[in-house]
Amino acid sequence: MHQKIDRAARRNLNLLIKNPRSFPGIRNIIYFEGKNGPDGLKIKHAKKDIPWHFINPLDPNDKDLINMINDHIFNLAAAIRTKNEVRAAFEAAWLAHAVTDGLTPAHLKSIDNEIEKLFGHSPRDAESYLNKKLIHGKNGLDSLAKNWEYWGNGVVMSHFLFEVGVATAIASEKYKIVKPSSADLDYLKLKGFENTFLKSVRKIYGLKSYENFIKKGMTMDLALEIKEVIIPEIINCVTLAWYQAVLLSVN
Repeated sequence: MHQKIDRAARRNLNLLIKNPRSFPGIRNIIYFEGKNGPDGLKIKHAKKDIPWHFINPLDPNDKDLINMINDHIFNLAAAIRTKNEVRAAFEAAWLAHAVTDGLTPAHLKSIDNEIEKLFGHSPRDAESYLNKKLIHGKNGLDSLAKNWEYWGNGVVMSHFLFEVGVATAIASEKYKIVKPSSADLDYLKLKGFENTFLKSVRKIYGLKSYENFIKKGMTMDLALEIKEVIIPEIINCVTLAWYQAVLLSVN
């Protein structure tokens, strides 16, 4: 999913910048996805600098993801300005990953409380990869019950199945090159990317796609909504995030 979104957004960005070569090419951006991206870091390290790409649209004080995105934009702008191609590709990839995850319906809620009830603490604080994934209960039976609720039919499995459904829904889709609207560009220049991102967060959250998935599964209507509404919105938002960095690089 991430690579498809990155490719589409990178093509769209070419419509906004005078010199496409001033921005990292898609091959270099894709290099910092997968095993070299945020998801790969979760496997390589348990606690060290693990990105947490969730946001609660109902909590105005939930700023962790926003701050992370702002940092990536600042660093990307600096790398473009100094012509540091490797750093720019890294920041572009991780910025796109954070924006994409933050706009994926399954990420539009704070799951910390649900997880902490099962673990007894936040798994982000675990010192090993195994302890991030397995719950140690009061006894064997308690451990089994909690791990089943976490993995078998609860938080993780629902999240995983939804993202599999998203990937399946867009697998054969070829997104056309689309320039962000003049209204989106004006809003970005006036309000900045943080407000642009939050506007998309509210739009996607309002669809209640993940809640509908929990109730009914991946229906045809939901698959079409993902393909025709949600993914184009995410592609557009990634394009605008990269463009914001371009604008900052010349200021």
